[in-house]
Amino acid sequence: MTKKILFVCVENAGRSQMAEAFFRKYLPAGFEPISAGTKPASKVNPIVAQAMKEIGIDIENNHPQNISQQMMDEAENTINMGCIDKESCPALFLKNVDDWQVLDPKGRSIEEVREIRDQIEKKVKDLINNLSR
Repeated sequence: MTKKILFVCVENAGRSQMAEAFFRKYLPAGFEPISAGTKPASKVNPIVAQAMKEIGIDIENNHPQNISQQMMDEAENTINMGCIDKESCPALFLKNVDDWQVLDPKGRSIEEVREIRDQIEKKVKDLINNLSR
C-alpha cells in the first residue's frame, strides 16, 4: 500500500506545492505526496511557478486544493510548511504534524523565492532520507 505524505499550508499556492513537486521528483518507492491548504488560493503563485520552472519543474497548472478529512486520515506523515495566519494554520487542526517553519513566498522577490525553494528542496531530501531508513 502506498504511504501518503501530506504537505499543508494556508493557500496551497507556494510552499506546499513546491514540497509536493520536489517529493515527486525524488519519489521513493511506496510513497505518494499530496499538498493542500486550509484556505486555497485560486492558482499557484506565479513567482513560485517561475522559480520552480528555472530548475525544470513545472507546477504552473497545478490546482490549489482544500485539505480534507480523508487526506488527514490517510496521511502517513503531515508536514506543515509554516504559518503566518494563525487562525487558519493547518497545524491547529492536525495531529502528528512536523512544522518546517518555512517563510511564505507570497509577496516576496524572485531572489527570496529561490532561497525558499532551495530550503524546501533540502528539507524534502532530508525527509526522504529519514523515510528510507
